[in-house]
Amino acid sequence: MGVLGDIGRRARGAAALFTQPLLPDDLLGTLNPLWSASEPHARVVGLRRETADTTTLLLHTPRARTPHRAGQFVGIGTRLDGVWQWRTYSVSSRPRDPRRLAVTVTAVPGGTVSGALAHRTPVGALVRIGPPAGEFVLPDPVPEKLLFVTAGSGITPVMGILRDLVDTRPHALDGAVLVHCDRTPDELVFGSELRRLAATTGLRLVERHTAAEGRLTPDALADAVPDWAARETWACGPAGLLDALAGHWDRFGDPDALHVERFVAPAPVADPGTGGRVTFTTSGITADAGPGVALMAAGESAGALLPNGCRMGICHTCVGKLRSGGVRDLRNGDVHDTPGQSVRTCVSGAAGDVEIEL
Repeated sequence: MGVLGDIGRRARGAAALFTQPLLPDDLLGTLNPLWSASEPHARVVGLRRETADTTTLLLHTPRARTPHRAGQFVGIGTRLDGVWQWRTYSVSSRPRDPRRLAVTVTAVPGGTVSGALAHRTPVGALVRIGPPAGEFVLPDPVPEKLLFVTAGSGITPVMGILRDLVDTRPHALDGAVLVHCDRTPDELVFGSELRRLAATTGLRLVERHTAAEGRLTPDALADAVPDWAARETWACGPAGLLDALAGHWDRFGDPDALHVERFVAPAPVADPGTGGRVTFTTSGITADAGPGVALMAAGESAGALLPNGCRMGICHTCVGKLRSGGVRDLRNGDVHDTPGQSVRTCVSGAAGDVEIEL
């Protein structure tokens, strides 16, 4: 694939001379989806059944993929009934190999996408892939005293961190503690690997089997890890657990020492800004976008057929270039007004009248 990848990059430049008004990327993406720069794809080259409901997808990715950091997530798109559906999944593989990526998917009850990925994705299938994102990563240098608290599929980003530490800084695992919760020993994702790490690296693994012991509480955590307040902590799991930990750290610890990962859409800012008229210059459609209304939603209400994906600002499918005016990031209130800047229309509102190249 390396030779083919080089051919693809050279052909992209040459094709630009002959493919107008079509973009060369359109043609190269047809020849090999992994060559497409605008719609990156990855191919499933292996499957690993972790538990009855959890599968790791081993992906061969484009050469130009942005490398991830251990603990980050990516958007994964899969076509279901002709429509691309996007979800975000933590990368469970180490960053060492730039063309291999692993995401571990647990089928949730009623979850159409997770069920399809976990149970019905064959080797050889193509999925679309977004750039890595997320701040659930270790700093450099790594803190001396580490604590990880996870439950269910919350182990996934931490597994990527642990694997990376084994490769690059194994001494950091000596004295580290992982408290992980799952219903039973058999349902513990990566169970055998975690137990092997605990036996060989100095990592202390505390398993809590909730079917027999109940859910983890801050008091139970303090009993299991008496020096929790002296540790830098990374936690990922259900919202109830994370809320309880955050409250506990607020009252009895250092809130800045607790780092949590939540897979929910970010809450919009309290004051979303002014709104305005948005013009999509490619389609020529204009729409009035009120304060707090995403440009995508405003355009779709006016009949624009816009590219869309996760609708959470993660997959970058909805990006258009800012031609004029300003936009407000509805997640944090920041205003951007540099012409040519990429705008994610699903999480950006109008900060006055604005033109977007879509």
